[in-house]
Amino acid sequence: MTKRILITGSSGTIGTRLAEKLLEKGFEVVGLDNRPNEWKPEIDKLTVKADIRNPDAFEGLPNGIDMIIHLAANALVYPLVVEPKKALDNMITTFNALEFARQRGVRQFMFGSSREIYGNSDKIVHKEEDACLEGSESPYAAMKLAAEAMIRAYHQCYGIEFIIIRFSNVYGMYDSSDRLIPRSIRRANSGQELEVYGKDKMLDFTYIDDSINGIIRAVERFPEAKNQAYNLATGKATGIMDVVEMVNKIMGEKSSIKITDSRPGEVIKYVADISKAKQKLGYEPKVGIEEGIKRSIEWYKVNGII
Repeated sequence: MTKRILITGSSGTIGTRLAEKLLEKGFEVVGLDNRPNEWKPEIDKLTVKADIRNPDAFEGLPNGIDMIIHLAANALVYPLVVEPKKALDNMITTFNALEFARQRGVRQFMFGSSREIYGNSDKIVHKEEDACLEGSESPYAAMKLAAEAMIRAYHQCYGIEFIIIRFSNVYGMYDSSDRLIPRSIRRANSGQELEVYGKDKMLDFTYIDDSINGIIRAVERFPEAKNQAYNLATGKATGIMDVVEMVNKIMGEKSSIKITDSRPGEVIKYVADISKAKQKLGYEPKVGIEEGIKRSIEWYKVNGII
């Protein structure tokens, strides 16, 4: 029997690519998002449009859902420092998704968490067990930690099995956000000044298809991998100055680069220890940062974004 998977946040960057790839593999996909899918009409047709902060948003969904992959979130760190209410919205949507699972008897729940939960520590490379309350550098990080705790509580009390995926700086197609790489590509294309907040930042940038491959492996290996958290990244650090300079070079070096201090709530150094995902999920990232940036720029050109 075909597995029916609900993706919340199905109109977002990760949600769109995930839905696309799951459909290719023969899964049945149901989307739930508060906005239309601007990239893929075929995914938009499968998406229920509703505000997930409202429990009633789930009432229009079909029966027979086998798994929930909860990706819906206000996903940028600094804007949630400016407007912390958006971080609370993330917790509310997670609670509503868990309640839907409990009430409908959905036994498999996957959650898109973040490397933000590790915070700024004396470590650079982080294992899954390094997550702690002291990692709450921002309202975004605090709510990811809280959501992970709530998911574990629903497992203990109601028997909902889970997998937590901790993403790290996902970039690539279907992303027109203000994240570092898409913003730099757009600005470089028009010769505008490129901005770097914190020149010493070293982060683990993950091309979207590597992230999606990891999620799909978790879907396929859910019974063996369940009730654990997994880092999905590359296991390699890249300086954000290097990232911006790569974009600028590939785009013809038309832009100057402005360096300012890191903003409140931002993590300075992070590399994922991905050994657990490799062992349990068979995860293996394949796209390096320079190749990923080239692919991203080409996709933006083909799709008329630049």
